[in-house]
Amino acid sequence: MSLSPDDVKRIARLARIETSDAEAQATQAQLNTIFDLIATMQAVDTRGIAPMAHAQEVFQRLRDDAVTETDRHAAFQAVAPAVENGLYLVPKVIE
Repeated sequence: MSLSPDDVKRIARLARIETSDAEAQATQAQLNTIFDLIATMQAVDTRGIAPMAHAQEVFQRLRDDAVTETDRHAAFQAVAPAVENGLYLVPKVIE
């Protein structure tokens, strides 16, 4: 796929970006280079290759999911202005 200068100007207009003719020419060259790279990548036969989450074999170290903090729920509710049935009561802000 190759873009013309008119295509670049149309895309810029749709994106509400003001571009000069020189900027449109430079952008056209950059976009066409990107499209050529995409076409080259799509031409590669990837059948039989498993998808990867990362380019290298890296593993995330996971820790045990264990509770490390004490339950301070009662202490926090003791200083709250209004509590009912274990829930914080707040003023109504929407009528």
